[in-house]
Amino acid sequence: MTIKTGDPLPEATFTTPTANGPEAVTGADFFKGRRVALFSVPGAFTPTCSAKHLPSYIEQADALKAKGVDEIACTAVNDAFVLGAWSKANAAEGKVTMLADGNAAFAKAVGLEMDGAKYGMGTRGQRFSMIVNDGVVEQLNVEGPGEYKVSSAEYMLGQL
Repeated sequence: MTIKTGDPLPEATFTTPTANGPEAVTGADFFKGRRVALFSVPGAFTPTCSAKHLPSYIEQADALKAKGVDEIACTAVNDAFVLGAWSKANAAEGKVTMLADGNAAFAKAVGLEMDGAKYGMGTRGQRFSMIVNDGVVEQLNVEGPGEYKVSSAEYMLGQL
């Protein structure tokens, strides 16, 4: 079953890249008591994710925070090392927190996984964005297959 607006996020553990190496963080701890703009990409270093999706959140970070967002986070079915390298390559550090969902446990728990096998990618998270307020989904924007419209930072700004 796919998560919807008003639902609490399911239990999940992410891995974040840090200067000390990968560190586990539970969703409950990460989202507690704050408003988070979370977006999901099918994969770091992939064309649309690198050319449009991540850059939109980096460019709009200050505007999102001015509209009441406490943190911006990106999740992908990649490991923390890949997400850390992608963050550095795109100057996202300090603007977007990377939440690795290496085994797609979060993507599956929210019902937003996709089969990328025909691209050699296996199970991945769909392209989506959400506003999470104290662990509860306030806004949810799920892209259609092959699209990039409603999960952008610009679209999210229009919802705040």
